[in-house]
Amino acid sequence: MRKPLPSSFALASLSLFMLAVTCGLQAPIRFPPILRAKPIKTWTGTASWYGPGFHGRTTASGQVYDMYAATAAHPWLPMGSVVRVVNLRTGESQVARINDRGPYLGDRELDVSYMLASRLGILEPGTASVRIELLEQPRRRPQTP
Repeated sequence: MRKPLPSSFALASLSLFMLAVTCGLQAPIRFPPILRAKPIKTWTGTASWYGPGFHGRTTASGQVYDMYAATAAHPWLPMGSVVRVVNLRTGESQVARINDRGPYLGDRELDVSYMLASRLGILEPGTASVRIELLEQPRRRPQTP
């Protein structure tokens, strides 16, 4: 015949169970501030994408181009700027960091990485009308005398 467990054991077990349950609860998902940021400047233009032929090459910023990273090329935005790109046809949006110069074709305003193009739905057509929202510019380093 089994001995009954002391009530303190039952209380300790219940406490551990409650602790395990509450630790498993997650806070609501919060987006990083950059995703909710109010744009510094907004404009529209045409975006295209670049991928396999440039993968592994050095960009204008000196970084190696990774077609699976959230990066983009722009003719005049400072390197390191963060933009939100919104496909005007689908409403899909993605955040990208500027790390290259371009595009150099026609009236295109932005070249996005393969991954971003995939998420924005512009792989198949090759280009799309987009809204570009400048969210963050890099801080300027103080000049040394």
